[in-house]
Amino acid sequence: MASQKLVLALIRAARPTFRNQNDKIAFAVHSSFLASGYVLTATGPQALSDDAFSDPSNDEVSVDHWNELNDEYAFVYANPEKGSEKVLVKCLVMNDKLLVHALTQGSSEPLSLEIDVGDYAEEDGGSNYSQQFKNLDKLVKRIDGDILSKLDGSAKASSSSRSSETSDRTRQEIPDPVAGFGEPADPPTQIIFPSVPIGSGSDLVPGPAAGVFPSRGGHGIGGSMLVGPNDPRWFGGIGGDPAFPGGLPGVPPGARFDPYGPPGVPGFEPNKFARNPRRPGYDAHPDLQHFRRDADSDYI
Repeated sequence: MASQKLVLALIRAARPTFRNQNDKIAFAVHSSFLASGYVLTATGPQALSDDAFSDPSNDEVSVDHWNELNDEYAFVYANPEKGSEKVLVKCLVMNDKLLVHALTQGSSEPLSLEIDVGDYAEEDGGSNYSQQFKNLDKLVKRIDGDILSKLDGSAKASSSSRSSETSDRTRQEIPDPVAGFGEPADPPTQIIFPSVPIGSGSDLVPGPAAGVFPSRGGHGIGGSMLVGPNDPRWFGGIGGDPAFPGGLPGVPPGARFDPYGPPGVPGFEPNKFARNPRRPGYDAHPDLQHFRRDADSDYI
């Protein structure tokens, strides 16, 4: 942090020649940067050249030619203790004010400070530099508060940002754990199939409501109440499997089926599903002939 005594000591050591009050304030700004640890790498017309920022050299130069420009001052600084980024400082004269702008290398937003020259520079002071300034302590504090401290803060924020970006890249390079390695994967979903009776018994035991249990249809077992000419009941085995010769047992008691198919479809003619005629002396419905009328009945 710059102080009044250190800034004044630097001005006395440089012994600059002031042409007017604007020179005094501009040189006080320059001395404040030096007091804060910055090194002057370019000044005057050289500081306004296109390669002032791109020049990799951080060698310190003399302050000669610092006030050669009319109503304008330019300085380029580097701070070895805070990285290799450079800072361009321009001071522009506007009426009775000196407008100070500081731009860090790689930044697009300059820091600005407006100084009323008459509040800090004496009109004359002879060869005694302490008498050529007034309120120098207040001026140094303004330069430090509005520019120098903010430059230090932006440098720390830039360093923190680079560290954060490096950390983010490191995290991105670490692959996420694969299921089975590290954290356990989600447990498999358990599917429970209800028992399905072989043949047409599923007509006697209706299935559960939708969404309660999965269906087991399509495996050649079970079945619905609709029986067609290609139903495995009419052929040997289950679904044509020769391991079950003779076909399935007949329709069990209480089973229901529709013997009539869609009209006009070959293989579904009504005569293919003809009902056995009612037996003499038995007045029960044909679908109920499986039950004995009495103990002496010969009907099955």
